[in-house]
Amino acid sequence: MPNPFRPRAAALTAIALLLASLIAGCGDNGSGATAEDPAAQKLSWKDCPAPSESEGGGSAPSPLPGGGAWQCATMKAPLDWAEPKGRTIPLALIRAKASGAPGRRIGSLIFNFGGPGGSGVATLPAFGTDYATLRTRYDLVSFDPRGVGRSAGVRCEDDQQLDAYFQQDATPDNAAERSELLANTRKFNAACEKNSKKVLPHVRTTDAARDMDLMRQVLGDDKLYYFGISYGTELGGVYAHLFPKKVGRAVFDAVVDPTQTPEQGSLGQARGFQLALRNFAEDCVSKAEGCPVGDTAQNVEDRIAELLKKLDAKPIPGVFPRELTESAASNGIAQALYSKDFWPYLTEGLVQAYAGDGRVLMLLSDSMNGRDETGGYSNITPANISINCADQKPRYTVADIEARLPEFRAASPLFGDFLAWSMAGCTDWAVPGAADHPDVHATGSAPILVIGNTGDPATPYEGARKMVDALGKGVGVELTYKGQGHGAYDSGNRCVRTAVNGYLLTGKVPAAATVCS
Repeated sequence: MPNPFRPRAAALTAIALLLASLIAGCGDNGSGATAEDPAAQKLSWKDCPAPSESEGGGSAPSPLPGGGAWQCATMKAPLDWAEPKGRTIPLALIRAKASGAPGRRIGSLIFNFGGPGGSGVATLPAFGTDYATLRTRYDLVSFDPRGVGRSAGVRCEDDQQLDAYFQQDATPDNAAERSELLANTRKFNAACEKNSKKVLPHVRTTDAARDMDLMRQVLGDDKLYYFGISYGTELGGVYAHLFPKKVGRAVFDAVVDPTQTPEQGSLGQARGFQLALRNFAEDCVSKAEGCPVGDTAQNVEDRIAELLKKLDAKPIPGVFPRELTESAASNGIAQALYSKDFWPYLTEGLVQAYAGDGRVLMLLSDSMNGRDETGGYSNITPANISINCADQKPRYTVADIEARLPEFRAASPLFGDFLAWSMAGCTDWAVPGAADHPDVHATGSAPILVIGNTGDPATPYEGARKMVDALGKGVGVELTYKGQGHGAYDSGNRCVRTAVNGYLLTGKVPAAATVCS
């Protein structure tokens, strides 16, 4: 299994509508021609089509307020950066041109929303209005990183096989269940190799960082202006390490700890999601109208633990014809903890699950896994696994995981087993991992604003300080947001937005150790 609680900023508008309704009543995988000089290419911007199924599907992006239009283009990048004039792959781009006076335009502000595996082409329009102030001086730009969506998207199993993959028992209790989990993992990974063999060696974060520098040149910018969220902070850190003199103004929000091994990262997430669950529980029981899923915060947690135990023994009806398993319920609960806005859906999902109806929790799980209401999957899971396994050197055995289970369970009684067993996701992967953790040391870089959220479940707060230290002296500037959910800027907090907008628009660096609440 991959890390099921991958750090990412997901566009959840569609799933929110589905949940509200329920509660109320093609990617090119191959390589193309050679390119003589990739940086000399000219982009052909056109009206954006509807996102492909691999990007998550849906409708073509709506015009921005004031009549601004979304435009899409395809950039060619070397398949293998060791052969920069060799065969190429397509990289899908999207932009909204700057809304202010031409003389005030700074350049292109490139976004990566995380994952790894998230489609920036599909996600940026969902958050476009949040960045209206930044658009006064920047073209807003995002992209599908290599291996994602329409950018030579990795393909593994088909939709029907993925339904079965996500229904499997991801927290084995005995030898037979362990064998089945590993067999399913090997089967999935073998399908990735069969269907995406040419691309798999070339989807590392270092490759994506080189793509961003090519993008910078093709867009006509002397420096990279960048906004990275979640895994996007790791990508930004790797870029700063490779091209420190090319960093213009950069913001890292919901920061991945670059010093951790995969095991340490998963353990940190176990603590982070357990903290977020406790925060949800305390918020629920504090309400004047009472909490329908428990009398005390501990009672809320205990009832959820009991629900998961029962589902492990006997699933309940979910979204027909699928059943809500323990794994799907854990995944759905985790998805709701990414944002405080989704806590009401978690409450409703738990109320329904206690009554034998698993639809809401399954819809939340589907959102995490990139499944739409028609049963089609985006390629976020294949891309996530492929990028992580290409990046991460460690390969964990059953013995490794079992030895670490007590520590994971101590960190999170609810999510510990789930996250520990996710470390088996790279079993027999076709490509060796690059390193224990990314190198983000960036001596000589311009200042980078690094934002940590004290209540972030997926990228725990401590990672922001670790990123600042790893970037090197005089580079990282830490800002703390005392809030809930995954990320700070999109929370709408005025203090955070003022600091970020001030830096990106005027170059004013916030005071070190600024705190927003």
